[in-house]
Amino acid sequence: MEKPSDWEDRLARWQNELELFEQLDETPWVTLAKAEAETGVSRSALRSWYRNGEIESRLVDGPNGPQRLVRLDAVIERAAASPRIQRRAEREVSLEAQVTLLRHRVDQLELRLAALERK
Repeated sequence: MEKPSDWEDRLARWQNELELFEQLDETPWVTLAKAEAETGVSRSALRSWYRNGEIESRLVDGPNGPQRLVRLDAVIERAAASPRIQRRAEREVSLEAQVTLLRHRVDQLELRLAALERK
């Protein structure tokens, strides 16, 4: 049985790996739960999208076993292409969540601009 400190160490290592993925790709890879929370897209829709090749995903070792990650910007772009999801998101996503999405989008654009300026 794992000690609480072992569990916390394992969880911290996993979070560090996620942060490393973000730094390497300049685009955050997030869990399905986080993608759902930030975009309002259901997990079943996310699963359908990555199974159909509509969004990229990767499977990484997580603290509780394999964890599916998706690119948040790809989810946002795919959701924007779906009128049904847009209507539902507009009804369900609070103003605060919309601001969070816009902030994230601005952050991504700033990262891309910085990358272009470095070239």
